[in-house]
Amino acid sequence: MSGSNSNPSLQVTVSSKQILAISLPIALAIMVPQVNFVINNIFLGALSSEALAIGGITGVFYLIFGVMGQGLNNGLQALISRRAGENRVDEIGVLFNQGVIISILLSVIAIAFTYFIAPSIFHSVLHDTQRANSVIEFLKIRIWGIPFLFIYQMRNALLVGTNQSNFLIIGTATEAAFNIFFDYCFIFGHFGFTAMGLNGAAYASIISEVMGLFVIYLVIHYQKIGARFELFKNFEIKWDYIKLILVQSSPIMMQYMISIISWEIFYILIEHRGEQTLAVSNSMRNIFGFFGSFTWAFAATSNTMVSNIIGQNMQDKVIPLINKIAKWSFGFAFCVCIILNVFAHQFLSIYGQGEGFMQEGIPVLRVASIALLLMSIATIWLNGVTGTGQSKINLAIEFVAIIIYLIYAYLTIEYYQFPITIGWMCEIIYWLTLLIPSYLYIKSYRWKDKKI
Repeated sequence: MSGSNSNPSLQVTVSSKQILAISLPIALAIMVPQVNFVINNIFLGALSSEALAIGGITGVFYLIFGVMGQGLNNGLQALISRRAGENRVDEIGVLFNQGVIISILLSVIAIAFTYFIAPSIFHSVLHDTQRANSVIEFLKIRIWGIPFLFIYQMRNALLVGTNQSNFLIIGTATEAAFNIFFDYCFIFGHFGFTAMGLNGAAYASIISEVMGLFVIYLVIHYQKIGARFELFKNFEIKWDYIKLILVQSSPIMMQYMISIISWEIFYILIEHRGEQTLAVSNSMRNIFGFFGSFTWAFAATSNTMVSNIIGQNMQDKVIPLINKIAKWSFGFAFCVCIILNVFAHQFLSIYGQGEGFMQEGIPVLRVASIALLLMSIATIWLNGVTGTGQSKINLAIEFVAIIIYLIYAYLTIEYYQFPITIGWMCEIIYWLTLLIPSYLYIKSYRWKDKKI
């Protein structure tokens, strides 16, 4: 099978054309659910500012588990890309199947944690008891979407790792369409449905994740991707592959989890400052996610292309490749930041929260836009480290950055009670702390003999 000439080569070339061919479909695929999140919060903002504030806390909590799947996805993607570069196509399906098995087990852990541990945590850390109850009720519904999200993320690893990222948009567009429709129906009670308020958003999200997963696997089937890589042929547990995937993925999973946990702590500190400040920060998360879509797409491209060309024994091309990707990423981010700052009032007005919200939000938006520029470079170099197979280095870099981030956030937001604009500067510090060691490590060439 791996030697079939009827199938296109899975090996990449170091060129801007190849970079854009991989990254632009990923960007669209990432942007669609971010549009989804923004519209979700517009609906919640129309419901009440309290609902918008709760949406920030619950959204970040769900992300903690979502990034477990993303970490597994990134580790699996690096492995699939390496096998593609080595032209060992017969192993790609095996890796994918074992990734699906791991994702199912992780979803069981996530559901159990949400039901049995999370309620105690939220009652301990949130000052408002009623808000804590609303958060817990929402999450006990929302968490049932996590198995579908995890398996859905495995298709990311497969499609990006095999240079077929153009198919990503189909599943994400389906997911967004269903989520917007059912948000409108369930939150407000349109088209004969019962108005469920905040919890309606949870049910809508679950339905959309199920439908996105269903459609993307139809694509995999009808495009004969499943047949080429023998997906779903044998779901027997292969412990050597399970170990390989976990060795590569678990540091990235931990890296992402501590990153999002720190963001949840940040939101808890913000919650102590009041409802409007929390709502402003939630809107910043939406803007960060939506306009960071191109950056994350280029980051995924850095991961897969670095791993692929190392598989082709072209280690000397790694740094020129990362530099090329970083230039594209920064260029897109620079354009985004100009648009954000010129039209800041218009972007924030979509949440319908009034002039006080605007006055507090616009300075924060200015700070967030600077952080977006730093992120556009830092994530490229950090994901380059992932592509080399040195995921433990990623974890070490992330751990140091998070410690600095949390110390700064606590001192500025909680201890000294500085304006929220000062607190949001922790994002600038965070991305700088990720960029510098990632850049220095890649430049050191200590990764060049790493085999995965």
